[in-house]
Amino acid sequence: MADNLPSEFDVIVIGTGLPESIIAAACSRSGQRVLHVDSRSYYGGNWASFSFSGLLSWLKEYQENNDIVIDSSLWQEQILENEEAIVLIRKDKTIQHVEVFCYASQDLHEYVEEAGALQKNHASVTPVNSSEAADSACLPTEDEPLNTENCEMPEEQTPSSDPESALEVNDAEETGEKENHSDCKTSEEKPNENVPTAEDTAEQPKKNRITYSQIVKEGRRFNIDLVSKLLYSRGMLIDLLIKSNVSRYAEFKNITRILAFREGRVEQVPCSRADVFNSKQLTMVEKRMLMKFLTFCMEYEEHPDEYKAYEDITFSEYLKTQKLTPNLQYFVLHSIAMTSETTSNTIDGLKATKNFLHCLGRYGNTPFLFPLYGQGELPQCFCRMCAVFGGIYCLRHSVQCLVVDKESRKCKAIIDQFGQRIISKHFLVEDSYFSENTCSRVQYRQISRAVLITDRSVLKSDSDQQISILIVPAEEPGSSAVRVIELCSSTMTCMKGTYLVHLTCTSSKTAREDLEAVVEKLFIPYTETGIENEEVEKPRILWALYFNMRDSSNISRNSYNDLPSNVYVCSGPDGGLGNDNAVKQAETIFQNICPNEDFCPPPPNPEDIVLDGDSSQPESSEPSAILEANSETPAGSTTQGNLEESSE
Repeated sequence: MADNLPSEFDVIVIGTGLPESIIAAACSRSGQRVLHVDSRSYYGGNWASFSFSGLLSWLKEYQENNDIVIDSSLWQEQILENEEAIVLIRKDKTIQHVEVFCYASQDLHEYVEEAGALQKNHASVTPVNSSEAADSACLPTEDEPLNTENCEMPEEQTPSSDPESALEVNDAEETGEKENHSDCKTSEEKPNENVPTAEDTAEQPKKNRITYSQIVKEGRRFNIDLVSKLLYSRGMLIDLLIKSNVSRYAEFKNITRILAFREGRVEQVPCSRADVFNSKQLTMVEKRMLMKFLTFCMEYEEHPDEYKAYEDITFSEYLKTQKLTPNLQYFVLHSIAMTSETTSNTIDGLKATKNFLHCLGRYGNTPFLFPLYGQGELPQCFCRMCAVFGGIYCLRHSVQCLVVDKESRKCKAIIDQFGQRIISKHFLVEDSYFSENTCSRVQYRQISRAVLITDRSVLKSDSDQQISILIVPAEEPGSSAVRVIELCSSTMTCMKGTYLVHLTCTSSKTAREDLEAVVEKLFIPYTETGIENEEVEKPRILWALYFNMRDSSNISRNSYNDLPSNVYVCSGPDGGLGNDNAVKQAETIFQNICPNEDFCPPPPNPEDIVLDGDSSQPESSEPSAILEANSETPAGSTTQGNLEESSE
């Protein structure tokens, strides 16, 4: 039981975000006794992914701003005279300025909810279709918390599958057949949930008509990320997944195209050698210019004379000195290097371009991969690895305080919600758990986020299963470029006939103020009258969410007040496209805890495991070893995979 845990561990990790989960897996793999707890009812923290109703439940938590009252007498009595407490908070304050808009038809005549959906009136939505919709603009909510139990992986977030299957980087068409995979439990409980009714069948001739009730009904088809990122195919996270063999717990897809927004329209950017020579947008002279420049970028460090004189200027200015047309300069700056026009210098741009080109071709014709079922799968994969090697997991399990010895100034224990005192040598705490007293000197940045459900892609193509990334440059001084990632249904993040669009930028105002101008350039609100107009080129927004998220990355440890030396701070997601910051942070903290240990080495081969007393017959120990490992694996394992080098 979670209220009767062991009284001593080597490492206690508070929070289940990506850095914390990687560290927990690495420590458990190196033989440390690990306790991994989270006061939330789901894995991932701000790295999590939710079904549609799960997201509405998450919104409800943040729109109910009541402080959580805790009886402090349970733990204060346990603080001795030579000890002091660092109080941790349960109220997560990392999300602000949440705004939800529903543009799809509300279907007022029928009441529909997803299995486990919440009751109405738990979160405000701004409807925009009609005056009637104003009376019914309510988000469905859940009576029960997310389907996550202590020491198990959340079933709503994670599909189950055969643990012996192999992961591959799939083509878009292949995974379309697997759409029912994550909904097997729902369909068993409600066999008629996804069967079209007579009413639905009657409306099928109305092309592209998607209602809010359809989105709610198909809510488990959605896996909506709180943070929008991609994996560079030769990035640190992919290398770690392969090295540790954690990749067998996940499945990935290639980003199929890179887009640019120029002169009010979206166009595809040629980035690989084949794309460049097949492009109809570039003249033959431009193709030669671009290939010559990209070849130089791949080996720019070997030719310092060609860029040393330009080190102090921006990359944008440097590109103007090269023999590149304005068209090519735009593509390189915003769609290949993906750097800032005003703040990135020449070296930053050349490094980013080289990294982009270095990642091309490993798993596809773009440098990027996306995890099926969303970014929230990645923390869960590392949590599984930790559990396999003996880590203990408890969700909905809050920690009241850290207990610090006044004399040594080291943390010696935690006191949990049940008043249990648990001793440990090392403590990792996700930034959002610290109180304002601890963080009074910390200067946080903010990330502006928008999540849209749309009815078509921003750029039509022969296939409706495109996964795209688009950078929209900043137009006003002081603002930042907006990153747009568009996901199709084969990524298992949205229902068929829709696209899930993530917008991200560094905050200067509220999320809606930062992102609305870009949204208006690329999309239009969904209206019933617009359905019949097939000439409308822009995708229609069915549902939209805006929010600001705290960026606690790259904050000096000294900014936190009076932290003991054996307490380590893990940051939430940063605003970058990749995950290198999380991996670097995890490796640095792990080396402080286990200075002489390998960071996430490959797991042992079951055939090489010899149990005590069976050294003379190693073959007979194999079933026992496998059974023991499986018994500790959290429930709901995802499809396994193999990101092998042979995929290049």
